[in-house]
Amino acid sequence: MNVSQEITTLPVPGTNGAVAGPKTLVVIPVYNHVKTLRAVAEGALAQGFDVLVLDDGSTDGSLDSVSDLPVGRHRLPVNVGKGGAILAGAQLARSSGYQAILTIDADGQHDPADAGLLLEAAAPSWPCIVIGARRMETLNVPRSSLFGRDFSNFWVRIECGQTLPDTQSGYRLYPVDFLESSRFLSRRYTFEIEVLVRGSWAGLPLLSTPVSVYYPPGEERISHFHKFKDNLRLSCLHTFLVTRSLIPWPHRRLYRGAEAGLLPSIFQPALYFKVLSREHSSAAQLAAAVWIGIFLGSLPIIPFGIAAIVYATHRLHLNKLAAVGASNICCAPFVPFLCIELGHYLLYGSFWYEFNRHTLLEEIHHRLWEWLLGALLIGPLLGAAGAFLTYLLVRALRKQRGGSDSTSENAMIKEAEAR
Repeated sequence: MNVSQEITTLPVPGTNGAVAGPKTLVVIPVYNHVKTLRAVAEGALAQGFDVLVLDDGSTDGSLDSVSDLPVGRHRLPVNVGKGGAILAGAQLARSSGYQAILTIDADGQHDPADAGLLLEAAAPSWPCIVIGARRMETLNVPRSSLFGRDFSNFWVRIECGQTLPDTQSGYRLYPVDFLESSRFLSRRYTFEIEVLVRGSWAGLPLLSTPVSVYYPPGEERISHFHKFKDNLRLSCLHTFLVTRSLIPWPHRRLYRGAEAGLLPSIFQPALYFKVLSREHSSAAQLAAAVWIGIFLGSLPIIPFGIAAIVYATHRLHLNKLAAVGASNICCAPFVPFLCIELGHYLLYGSFWYEFNRHTLLEEIHHRLWEWLLGALLIGPLLGAAGAFLTYLLVRALRKQRGGSDSTSENAMIKEAEAR
């Protein structure tokens, strides 16, 4: 993207405070946060970082509030969204010789004193993306933020197989060359989801480190999140990313990430199936696998059903055994019969009563079409019921045993291999 030159003053590359690592520029995207911006910029300067304040078309004079500070300033003439502002910041950073940008929200939610933690986390694995995972057990955290975080974590896990604690945090460290060399659909709120998924697809490690968070009381909180527009954008983005995950076309690999083989050899059958049964085994992941298994199992693709289920669960990073097992609910004749009856009713306004050689064999193409039509309605509903019951059952059993869904997949695999 072309960066507007309306106001552009850039800092001279210096040091990263007391932390070694890539040459880093702190970028503070701001849109109408005049009351909090200055404190954030001063906090970042106090840590020894070079700072760029990037004004995304503010109308409240945000950029003027830091005009006397030794920070770089750039103003975009119109509001292009947070993603567009971050990409503009990356372009300016590259032109000044920086290797990384560290983004901090301008609303005072993040503590600039934690910036060094992100660089420390990145040091062993650079280049990588590091997320400042907010400790959201503090007071005043909106329930909508907790739900949004968990919802986003789940879908990112499906789309790229990475289990991350806070995919919505704007406190991040990015390699500049990745932002410059990649293509993104999003420019607004959804950008911070897309950049993680595409980073994983490109081979970048996605790392997290805990950081503090501050949520002011509700009456003082300023949010630019639009419930309808941004939720619609999120839905469209996740639909695209999941669809792309299912397409058997390799992703563009920009980095040589560690490709660890998660499964042992098939010639160790006991260990192989033990690890296979434990992977992707949180309550939500198992519920999603059950939904996929029941939905695909209800379709008239009997010769290819198991293959389709294994393929879909592999691409979506779901538990294969749970999905294949759940698909047995749809075995003939009960679910197929229900689907055919519903499909027949939708097409002809009456149920199918004539069970003879002619209707079963000579009109089999009609029965398959009715089966497909009925399965498109019964499959998702039956899958949702199975997924809901699975989720409740897994949560209840693990609560009874004192277990937790937070146990990492890698830890379980190592335990299995040790045995």
